[in-house]
Amino acid sequence: MKSFFQITPLEQVFAYATRFERVDTETVPLAEALDRVTAGAVAAPEDLPEFDRSIVDGYAVRASSTFGATESNPGYLTVKGEVLMGRPPEFTVGAGETAYIPTGGMLPKGTDSVVMIEHTEKLDDHAVEIYKSVAPGQNVILTGEDFKKEDVLFTAGIRIRPQEAGLMAAFGIRFVPVYRKPRVGILSTGDEIVSVEETPAFGQLRDINSHTLSGLVAKSGGIPVAFGIVKDDFASLFHQCAEALKNTDAVLLSGGSSVGTRDLTVEVLSRLPDSRILVHGIPISPGKPTILAHVGGKMFWGLPGHVVSAMVVFAAVVRPFLETLAGLSQARPQFGIPARLTRDLASAQGRIDYVRVRLIQKEEGLWADPILGKSGLIHTMVSADGLIRVPMNSEGLEAGTPVDVFPV
Repeated sequence: MKSFFQITPLEQVFAYATRFERVDTETVPLAEALDRVTAGAVAAPEDLPEFDRSIVDGYAVRASSTFGATESNPGYLTVKGEVLMGRPPEFTVGAGETAYIPTGGMLPKGTDSVVMIEHTEKLDDHAVEIYKSVAPGQNVILTGEDFKKEDVLFTAGIRIRPQEAGLMAAFGIRFVPVYRKPRVGILSTGDEIVSVEETPAFGQLRDINSHTLSGLVAKSGGIPVAFGIVKDDFASLFHQCAEALKNTDAVLLSGGSSVGTRDLTVEVLSRLPDSRILVHGIPISPGKPTILAHVGGKMFWGLPGHVVSAMVVFAAVVRPFLETLAGLSQARPQFGIPARLTRDLASAQGRIDYVRVRLIQKEEGLWADPILGKSGLIHTMVSADGLIRVPMNSEGLEAGTPVDVFPV
């Protein structure tokens, strides 16, 4: 077993992510693929678009027929016909000729560009004036200009956003191979914890962590599975942890990671089959007494009991592990919102401080205003727009310092 409560550098903590296998895969209908993670590369089955088409309402032309046309010296073109939506034109446009075309219409043979309707004036059914010349390819999308057949649309490990779903719809891709959503077991521990349905007696607290962690898991692409509140009793905790591990892909236990005579998490983990504690203590504040264990090939997190500490640890450390478990590639980085600090902020060396901030819009840009408070005060997270990181070897940040705000 790993020695109790030895601080593990974050670089080493994140290196442990490779010890946990990704969940298996499944194929889902496109309509159910939003926010899922692709399980393989997807290639274009055909060109997109499949034909040259207009991106404006106007007149399809040979660009050379418009050269020199201006408002004071318009060009005169013969109208050969009209392009109908959803039907290929049955005529060819020659030099000095044109055809009306709506947005999305297929370019007739002989044309290579479109004059916007705002730059024309229809004289009669057979003639139109052109007030502006166009270059070849102007106001049109050419065959395969968006994607060529066999182009890789996206690789494995990409979360499917509405734009990826729309792209697959454009190609008629009806079913998508994705990683299964990981099932994440959630337990709260403590003799003082009662369910939200109960009225707490003096000295008791309602179970906040199960609900906040369930929401965080769901937002990270997982399926939260509640295993209830467990009292500070070895047999009960051992049984519930074993059940959670058997029925889920990962487990989050809150309330059993801090130093204390009644914290049984380490003892329980030491008795579970094929278990090894990888981490017990990380250099962040709040959230120092965090546990990560490898149990039967599955990840087990012991999080602080204070709700804010648990949420900060989840945002800073746990979420990347769950996203990796869910198949997400780390190739697409998470960017913070740039802002400037409103006030001086003190910090202790040797740890990374995660500070809750609210964003304030001023004339000169966004400012991050720290929300200071103890880790047990949930209002500090409710009032926060995000977190900023104060580096480990810093004694603090001065007012006006540029910072990145990571939304929570």
